[in-house]
Amino acid sequence: MASAELQTRTAAAFDDYTHRVETRVDGSLKGSTFLWADQSPERCRQVRQGQVLAESLTGKEPVSLPGALIHDWVGAVFIPGATVEKVVLMLQDYDRHKDLYSPEVTASRLISRNGSDFKIHLRLQKKKVITVVLDTDYDVHYVPVDKTRWYSRSLSTRIQEVENAGKPGESALPTGNDRGFLWRLDSYWRFLERDGGVYVECEAVSLTRDTPRGLGWLIEPIIRDLPRESLINTLRKTREAVKE
Repeated sequence: MASAELQTRTAAAFDDYTHRVETRVDGSLKGSTFLWADQSPERCRQVRQGQVLAESLTGKEPVSLPGALIHDWVGAVFIPGATVEKVVLMLQDYDRHKDLYSPEVTASRLISRNGSDFKIHLRLQKKKVITVVLDTDYDVHYVPVDKTRWYSRSLSTRIQEVENAGKPGESALPTGNDRGFLWRLDSYWRFLERDGGVYVECEAVSLTRDTPRGLGWLIEPIIRDLPRESLINTLRKTREAVKE
């Protein structure tokens, strides 16, 4: 399949978009409504009763950029019996993510830690029509808002598609010049201890290539469906890991 190239102006547009997301998120940390779920009584009820919810914040379609798409999804899950400290400590155990978030995470390790700042590596495997393997690095920062609320931000610093993963001819394609299944992934997490458990929310903002003509049947299920599916799986796996 033909490769796609991440254009400089497209990367800049994504950075501008995430800057606006961070401004909005920072405002919510100081406002009266901390959770996305609390913006709707019905949504909060569904999450409290055990559903894993996810919703696109861009409407029915991703944001279109030159040769690319921005996907912005937010999701929520409730973990009964948990404490916010237990949830945060589990998430910070990055060497175990390959076990806790399998099969989507096939390798994980903590690169370095400086207080509340982490540098981490994850190898991601996404299966949808075809299998895509990605080596990804992130800068992660945690903030305790108060005794019951935490916030964290995870920003991708490197994403490279891997060819022939796990085989003798394994190689990483040039950053931003691959098949374009994932070029950026920034995630904004919120944790609130309440109602005998912890509400966990994640807003995941990702950048992919657009759908090329003639290959929609192959590409579209990956770039259109995986952002939502990956978010729901991540939240579900988080609940399972904390309850172990």
